[in-house]
Amino acid sequence: MKNYFVYILLCADKTYYTGVTSNLELRLIQHKSGFYSDSYTYNRRPVKLVFSEVFRDILQAIKFEKKIKKWSSHKKEALIKGEYGMLPRLSKKKFNR
Repeated sequence: MKNYFVYILLCADKTYYTGVTSNLELRLIQHKSGFYSDSYTYNRRPVKLVFSEVFRDILQAIKFEKKIKKWSSHKKEALIKGEYGMLPRLSKKKFNR
């Protein structure tokens, strides 16, 4: 069965790039070498892998990638640090309780 990876890169300008791939090693080489000149990371190199999670289902991986892309940098940093309890508190949506 094939694995799919959701990953986060820390870029040289301190922004985060989130992606999904079935070959994490190759994709990292592509990001680091500037293989795609029109990619977000091309002018933000060097990049560093700071998070990855493996999925068996591509649809679940894509769903998680899209979710992370909507997150603030503070929420992404909590995920990267493994501070999972902070994630709900860092949500952009504020609800009156």
